[in-house]
Amino acid sequence: MNRQPIRRALVSVSDKTGLGDFARALADAGVEIVSTGSTAATIREAGVAVTEVAEVTGFPEIMDGRVKTLHPAVHGGILANRTLESHNRQLAEHGIAPFDLVVVNLYPFSETVASGADAETVIENIDIGGPTLVRAAAKNFLCCTVVVEPKDYETVLATLPEGGPTLAQRRSLAATAFENIFSYDMDIMEWFAEQEDEASQDESEQPEIPETYMFELDDETMHEYGMKRLRYGENPHQRAVLTRTEDGLGAAEQLGGKEMSYNNYVDVDAAIRAAYDHDEPCVAVVKHNNPCGIAVGSGEDPIAAAHRAAHATDPLSAYGGVIAANRPVTAEMARQVAPVFTEVIAAPGYSDEALEILLKKKNLRVLALPEDTRRGAVEIRELWGATLLQDTDRVAEPGDSPEGWRQVAGGEVSADTLADLAFAWRAVRAAKSNAILLAKDGAAVGIGMGQVNRLDSCRLAVSRANTLADGAERARGSVAASDAFFPFADGVEILIAAGVAAIVSPGGSIRDEEVIAACDKAGVPLFFTGVRHFAH
Repeated sequence: MNRQPIRRALVSVSDKTGLGDFARALADAGVEIVSTGSTAATIREAGVAVTEVAEVTGFPEIMDGRVKTLHPAVHGGILANRTLESHNRQLAEHGIAPFDLVVVNLYPFSETVASGADAETVIENIDIGGPTLVRAAAKNFLCCTVVVEPKDYETVLATLPEGGPTLAQRRSLAATAFENIFSYDMDIMEWFAEQEDEASQDESEQPEIPETYMFELDDETMHEYGMKRLRYGENPHQRAVLTRTEDGLGAAEQLGGKEMSYNNYVDVDAAIRAAYDHDEPCVAVVKHNNPCGIAVGSGEDPIAAAHRAAHATDPLSAYGGVIAANRPVTAEMARQVAPVFTEVIAAPGYSDEALEILLKKKNLRVLALPEDTRRGAVEIRELWGATLLQDTDRVAEPGDSPEGWRQVAGGEVSADTLADLAFAWRAVRAAKSNAILLAKDGAAVGIGMGQVNRLDSCRLAVSRANTLADGAERARGSVAASDAFFPFADGVEILIAAGVAAIVSPGGSIRDEEVIAACDKAGVPLFFTGVRHFAH
């Protein structure tokens, strides 16, 4: 449990809620209390003995209280790592007593701004010593407990009979403390931005919008707030920051290779979504946020089989792409990946031999994904002066499985053809609209995406299917999936002419009958899902 007994506490709060009772409970437990100014006065009024900070530092408060706790006798007692003999020795050498508990809440900056106070008053309510104390105690949670909210008083008091807060409790309180400071600093930064905005008469002199605050943080602060500075954004002149989370891609562990870039993260996210849309072992190869290969695999080494088929979709485009697998990478798959220049590989795990093979590629970024890869419920996209939110697009029943489809043209289809249609329908979700995906034997063989009309996507899918070095016409006998309806019959006519054996699309065009008639005339089965999966 690693409990830390509380014998000495530093208390300095603006919000005096519950302070008297809290101080009495600490004193009853034998805790020595050190405090400042009005906090010390409140504690005395509660009948509790308190030591002034000035007695500890040997230096009075100066500059109207701006400087009182910024002293080695205070911060040495907070920051000393008492698991280190050298720190304990220095405490003794300098006569510094350690603090086990720091209780601080900050000057009421936001409340002062909201009251309409003048700028001078607002500035005086920018706390300096308080955040410094909180950051010091939170950093040293190994040996010190920090409390920034009165609601946590009872939590701390409840631990005293048990020997003090556990390491997990101290870490949790430290996280709350850093979040509190982060929010406090954000309020201050936004106030300053508003002041600059009001003072400026020239748009060219306008300050950066508050959202850019994160670019200005130092690396240590970014790390504390779960952020990471990237080398640059989509282009070298753009700044970029990654905010980490406790799950998903933000929680992935990088096992080897160069640092991830902005574009790497975007592409890996697309590849993970593509691979994890499938229940079977699946590999997706993505380039510039679009799949250039995707396949499911079976047999003795299904993930290696899936990678072979996914790479074969478009070997030319796979060069410099990223790979995601929804199963651990085997040695065989690693041997297949190694000869091909790849930016990133992401998977839920790697065999020891696979990792040994991949880590020999010094520039290959190797990511181990967390177990939980579920997407958030909401997707957010920032626009110019606006924010869009929408439900996350998910594979859902009944429209996303053949059992919920409606066959509107053609004759019976084999179980293998129906399985390929089901694969193609899930795989086409990963391609940008307008999207057409041709598939055969559980693998994409041609993908047309990101075109401004569906005809071009049909032509592109067929062209890519039929331009392998061996000259094989892979479109013939494949199945086709369209992420949205065919507005005219000309799209399906291109697919039919290329030899596509069956087609699946959402349906819903005012010219559906023309599309159905074209398929019926050619004897090509056509299925409507009733569900659309645009990806813009």
